Amino acid sequence: MNQKYKTITQPFGSKTKYKINLEMDTRGHFNVESRSTIKNTSNDKWSDIVFYFIPNVFTKEHSPTLSTPGTTNIKRILVNGKKVKFSLKKDTLKLNLHEKVYPTKKIVVDIQYSFTMPEKGFRFTKADGNYFLAQWYPMVATYKNGSWNKEEYRVKGETYHTAFSDFEVSYKIPKGLSIVSTSDQEYVNSKNKFTLKMKNVKDFFIAILKKPYENERKIGNVNIRAFTIDDDTQSQREVLQIAEKALNYFQDKIGPYPHKQLDIIVSQSGMEYPGIVTAGSIKGGNSDWRESVVVHEIAHQWFYGMISSDPFHDAWLDEGIANFATSLFYSKYEKGPISLLDVSEFQNSPLPVNLPLNKYTLGEQSNYIYAKAPTYLWKVFSENGGKKRAEDFLKSYYNLYKYKDVDTAEFVRFIKYYLELKDDDSLKEFLEF
Repeated sequence: MNQKYKTITQPFGSKTKYKINLEMDTRGHFNVESRSTIKNTSNDKWSDIVFYFIPNVFTKEHSPTLSTPGTTNIKRILVNGKKVKFSLKKDTLKLNLHEKVYPTKKIVVDIQYSFTMPEKGFRFTKADGNYFLAQWYPMVATYKNGSWNKEEYRVKGETYHTAFSDFEVSYKIPKGLSIVSTSDQEYVNSKNKFTLKMKNVKDFFIAILKKPYENERKIGNVNIRAFTIDDDTQSQREVLQIAEKALNYFQDKIGPYPHKQLDIIVSQSGMEYPGIVTAGSIKGGNSDWRESVVVHEIAHQWFYGMISSDPFHDAWLDEGIANFATSLFYSKYEKGPISLLDVSEFQNSPLPVNLPLNKYTLGEQSNYIYAKAPTYLWKVFSENGGKKRAEDFLKSYYNLYKYKDVDTAEFVRFIKYYLELKDDDSLKEFLEF
């Protein structure tokens, strides 16, 4: 490929280093001290700063249908050591600054808060003495076009968009519990106090598990670990087997996995986090579907974990492409054509796949983002070189855009360049631009 191609990516607007202290007591009450050192990488002066504060979504006020909602209590907020006024509306935490933050300058925000976790929450939840801390800390929003790029939390889909950040998380938990997290550092059952570190990741997930069962294997330089809540060695073996195949395929066809460890927790609904995924219970149901969830979430380590995109405005760029990569993976092991739907299946789905999430009904959202997007993307490649060309494209896409933020306009520009498309017709069948 011509090395003169220059990417046009989206600015994150901010760069953050998080230093967080997390303490949990035997009742499941959490106290957190979060220090965010935030650099203004935009061209504007900031008079306020906006965080996602997602634990607040699962309180009785905002989730009245939960039988056991969580609680939150912000005790203190300091900016450069001084108290500031703030507002908290659902999951939007806004701080009004005493002094403006100029471009290239840094600011230190200390937030002290406590929370308890809901039962039957969504990602951020507890179950049977296990705690799944998804988006549990105040996350700095991205800053774009003169304002903070912060959308309201939605139960279906992801609306949080964060920059790649560095983390140092110290924890203290009751004895007998284990931590499994985004960090590459091993969990040690006997250590109820430790400090976890990770650099250049989109967010930081923690699971606090009661007597987890583990199986693991080494794949090259990567340690894959499968965790189950009960002693289900068969499930662990199945997960490790498909994870090994997926990791080898994606590393070979797309690019290196960025971490030393890949953890898979066989509990909760399928969801991706840097270095760790939850894959849902794999007992019962269709075995092909169960395996595909594991592969899809691992694919997100590249399309989300490495190549960033706005999950509210361009959800198809991680979910659709992750599903596309998953289908390419399965075509390696199964005879016949790539396992995607025929475009005729979408004759009653006329909308483009790259609309913001609030432009779809909850019922049709997945059909566009997870199904129509990869199906039409395959149609483009089936007319322009087939599977090998698609794999080569993903490798080039990874090499050019890793640790960058891509929108639909840039994806269109690059795929037209790569495939030497003479017009926009095939892309405008499923994209609006």
